Amino acid sequence: MSDRRAVLAALLSLTALPALAAEDGSRVEPVALPFVVKAMRGPGSDVALSVATSGLLPVARAPAGASADPKATGNTAPPSVVVVWGEGGGAVLSLEGDRLRTTLIGAEAIEGFAAAETPRGAVPGSRRALDGPLSAYLTGPTRALGGAPGQGTVLTLRERQPVGVTAEPKAVPVTTQTLAPGDGRVFAGRTPHITRLEGRPAVAAVTAQGPAVSGLAVAAKGTDGVWTLRAQTPPQAGKGPEGAPLALAAIADFTGSGQPQIAAIRAPDGEGVLQLWRIADGTLSLAVEVPGYAGPVAGEAADLAAPVPRGGGAPPDLVLPVAGRSAVAVVSLKSGSPVERVRLPLPAPAAHGVAVLDAGGTAKTILVGLADGRLVAVSAP
Repeated sequence: MSDRRAVLAALLSLTALPALAAEDGSRVEPVALPFVVKAMRGPGSDVALSVATSGLLPVARAPAGASADPKATGNTAPPSVVVVWGEGGGAVLSLEGDRLRTTLIGAEAIEGFAAAETPRGAVPGSRRALDGPLSAYLTGPTRALGGAPGQGTVLTLRERQPVGVTAEPKAVPVTTQTLAPGDGRVFAGRTPHITRLEGRPAVAAVTAQGPAVSGLAVAAKGTDGVWTLRAQTPPQAGKGPEGAPLALAAIADFTGSGQPQIAAIRAPDGEGVLQLWRIADGTLSLAVEVPGYAGPVAGEAADLAAPVPRGGGAPPDLVLPVAGRSAVAVVSLKSGSPVERVRLPLPAPAAHGVAVLDAGGTAKTILVGLADGRLVAVSAP
């Protein structure tokens, strides 16, 4: 590990660009970068966690008492960072007080972090989700969409087990379990999301049944330590020309009920529909859906939605693009029905990502990667 850090450290460019401060609460401001943005990863992603806990970036070092291992458990959390990159380099966006700080990193370093988000054996181009000792990702052939059960893409769950203190070095034991959705379905090429149900880990993922039908599935870990599929939605047809699958937008307790809900976009191509799904008693029930929002284009894995933490115990909002992706909206789901707090017009369509930087559990800055390769920021309303 020390050799790897030494090599990556030599590749870093620790040039901090001037901090950005919006003049008002709704003005979208460009973030100056010396490269065209091609990819973006928000807080909680594999890349962002790796960068934030690597110790390589002064602005991204974990606070005192926080673990340097992104798979470790505990009450401390790594700092909130967003990572963007393109041809010729990358950058880490973080908060310095209420201001946005940008630190450039070398191309070789970011390539190493990005490559690690697709584990060995995972579906090519897919990404894993991380939360403490748990990782979730897709494995198996992707060509079997709509084929017989067990012949297509499955959800793989790996958990690092505790290791007692020993005098000699000891390999960390890892348990692995795979789940198939059955009923002619496979898991689709969307990054899984990790959450908690009734105090235990759970994973939500998108399923597909043929090229034009998709749904949601939730896997949960029982008291016996065994993972099972807790709930699935009925199959839903897409509206796009290729029947694009559902986009899993975000998971959070948007309503303040004490249990997480799943926000999803049904027809990501064109006129999308925002859905809010409740998880209770082993079932997924549709709480509400409203048209006029957008998710990623079929075949792309950009994260185009994120929770907006409010702090003070208030439920988070959701930020996502509106139909056509010419603006992003901050939506409150507290009442169970979407209410837009603000709509922010963009200078180009949202394409590479939408992410939120927070401090102390309160959102400060929303970042959006645009289709023309620019990155813009706005103070969270």
